[in-house]
Amino acid sequence: MHTNYYFLRQFSAALESKIMGTELAVSFSQSKNELILGFEKGQEEVYIKAALNPDFCCLSLVNEFYRSRRNSVDLFKSAVGNVVVSVTQYLNERCFSIDLENDYQLLFKMHGNRSNIILFHRKIGVDLFKSKLGGDKQLKIQDQDREIDQSFGSFQQSSQNLSSLFPTFGPIVKKYLERKGLSQLSPEKQWELISEILEKLQNPVYYLCELDEKPVFSLLPIGEIIRQWDSPIEAINGFYAYYTKIYYLVKEKHAILRSLEKSRKRCENYLVKSEQKLEDLKKHSRNEELANIIMANLHQIHSGSAEVELFDFYRNEEVKIKLKKDQSPQKNAENYYRKGKNQKVEIENLQQNIKTKEEEILQIEEHFNAIKGIEEVRNLRKYITSHNLKQISSSQEKELPFRQFEAYGFVILVGKDGKNNDLLTLKYAHKNDLWLHAKDVAGSHVVIKQQAGQKFPKTVIERAAQLAAYYSKRKTDSLCPVLFTPKKFVRKTKSLPPGKVIVDKEEVILVEPKR
Repeated sequence: MHTNYYFLRQFSAALESKIMGTELAVSFSQSKNELILGFEKGQEEVYIKAALNPDFCCLSLVNEFYRSRRNSVDLFKSAVGNVVVSVTQYLNERCFSIDLENDYQLLFKMHGNRSNIILFHRKIGVDLFKSKLGGDKQLKIQDQDREIDQSFGSFQQSSQNLSSLFPTFGPIVKKYLERKGLSQLSPEKQWELISEILEKLQNPVYYLCELDEKPVFSLLPIGEIIRQWDSPIEAINGFYAYYTKIYYLVKEKHAILRSLEKSRKRCENYLVKSEQKLEDLKKHSRNEELANIIMANLHQIHSGSAEVELFDFYRNEEVKIKLKKDQSPQKNAENYYRKGKNQKVEIENLQQNIKTKEEEILQIEEHFNAIKGIEEVRNLRKYITSHNLKQISSSQEKELPFRQFEAYGFVILVGKDGKNNDLLTLKYAHKNDLWLHAKDVAGSHVVIKQQAGQKFPKTVIERAAQLAAYYSKRKTDSLCPVLFTPKKFVRKTKSLPPGKVIVDKEEVILVEPKR
């Protein structure tokens, strides 16, 4: 109810007694959606802090305010220097104005996520705090009062329609009436209850309550009462301080802890899969052994053989070894040696990635413990920024519009169509990411996201190349050439259709199309 008409009428009256006869000395903004208005009279200073965020809109008053040297913008310059002559509360409206000399008025339109402050000169809107709400300039300040017949007769004629007769009650008052059983009463008893409520709203006590697990400002005792005040200015200041300190702290803590939990689960899932794969690789990593067996038995292998059975001196038994019949025995041995070398690299990469993920989990645990102990929003935001946790949070909350794969700890993104390919390559890919595409045919753009300080392992390039081949016109071929290059060597001209690009420098790898 901190933007409700019944509170604003109390607040605007108290504000008038505070700033009447003072001069509007400063008007500036140093953070998004926040306006500071400073009033002076002699040595006395009063500042109105208007926080007009879409999810939380609130006013507060302070006697001191230290302006930042940076990122501070002066606003409503033509009104600065004029003296306050009155404060006007508009009837049945969530609006009031600070009226200044020389026919200037600052209208506070407290309409939730469409709240704004508008400067009028001679009844004409000349400037807006939130310029996106351009229609506010067309408001007529002289038409803000709403005359409503709120008599018992009108109540009966409207068939007890509260919304038409008391449009400014708002959700908290309606919930209060609902809990008092309004709908179960006769019209006469309903009017008695409404009259009692109006009396409380016109001579209120100000409550900070917890309602539906959220802190709310109320002129009626509802939910769990945390604190109460008799002064509207003390009440709104207390509520603002509590809301920003407690509610924002809890809200932001939950958001970052949720992101960290997602990171931890992803790391744990990756560890399970990687450790299983590592175990399988070690168990079946026999390519080098098979190559040695072939080299030890070259005289027994006939050219053109697709398979040969030889004595396995590692296990003291016969073993069948597959061969490429169009290659010599020495060449087949070389193939197995190469596969063995690649397997060693793959095992080393897996072991390194497993170690990295284990370290990441330990770091996440440290962040968890540190964040849980933070009790100030400012300190929480400082911690998030200094540890780059904002990037983790935003990247996880935002779902990317591409096919996503992971290989050995590297993220691989695959475009879906021509326009989506352009979006991936031109907007999401950084210059040092690796870009891949099936050579000389239509297909998806593929991007391997760079990891700081790490080169792209050959196994990761091969995996991404298999995806590029699979998502191309050559997906049914046994082998497909795929070009790859750092994204900085990929460009597009205006004349090219969606998905078409120019590659200035490339390498080519031959792979089997695989999803």
